[in-house]
Amino acid sequence: MLVTGGAGFLGSHLCDRLLRDGHDVLCVDNFFTGSKRNVAHLLAEPYFELLRHDVTFPLYVEVDRIFNLACPASPVHYQHDPVQTTKTSVHGAINMLGLAKRVKARILQASTSEVYGDPEVHPQREDYWGRVNPIGLRSCYDEGKRCAETLFFDYHRQHGLDIKVVRIFNTYGPRMHPNDGRVVSNFIVQALKGEDLTIYGDGSQTRSFCYVDDLIEALVRMMDTPAGFTGPVNVGNPAEFTMRELAEKVLALVGGTSKLVFRPLPPDDPRQRQPDIALAREKLRWQPTVSLEDGLRETIAYFRALLQA
Repeated sequence: MLVTGGAGFLGSHLCDRLLRDGHDVLCVDNFFTGSKRNVAHLLAEPYFELLRHDVTFPLYVEVDRIFNLACPASPVHYQHDPVQTTKTSVHGAINMLGLAKRVKARILQASTSEVYGDPEVHPQREDYWGRVNPIGLRSCYDEGKRCAETLFFDYHRQHGLDIKVVRIFNTYGPRMHPNDGRVVSNFIVQALKGEDLTIYGDGSQTRSFCYVDDLIEALVRMMDTPAGFTGPVNVGNPAEFTMRELAEKVLALVGGTSKLVFRPLPPDDPRQRQPDIALAREKLRWQPTVSLEDGLRETIAYFRALLQA
């Protein structure tokens, strides 16, 4: 099993799971946003390999299955070098698809709910084409991921490649980067430091938060679906919360005297984000099982230990 972006937040949890399932795992990462700390506990495992490599360059290895997770996924990181972000999605997809074609491997693309942009339909189904600004500050990620999906389906149609595509909605949990700018990590770190919690906009915009263990289960199940099923499939938690509700839950769990402060909404920030997971329920026999409160407790414990280290 090859996991690109394997030292990142999701990738490292996926490596854990694949090793537990008895697979031989090759973890590939250039450590732009991933961290050796996330996989340090695996380095002594006999069936785990770590390779520093940038997927925008070809990779010549022999593998059976490929999970393509390589790409910065938070606005702070993907807007830091937007050209490289697009290259990672597009050139990375081309290189991994080329590898899959050469070794006849099944390949899974970790796409994103951002392909829907600021949606006009709610909740979002897989047959919705999206409403994306092609020239905005977020476009390097949104359009990069959309183009990657295009490449996957063209390789499937033109070369008969065995592909799987999942669209990942907001996911959280231990090993998130503390400075990634995502709302869950932002709120938790601010609360643990005794700082006020920053809400962008009026706090009425919504997100759906999926705990990392549930998400990894969906990826594994998708990879194991029959060859004729390609997706795309939404994977995420359909329970919808406003930013204000999330902030209040974090404050209740962390305690302290932090208050809520409001700032202007960034450009192209979606007002609503909620997956329709009917297809995942049908094809993967999957739905999230971890409540937001339970997941937040685990995530808070991780960040508390990280900040005290």
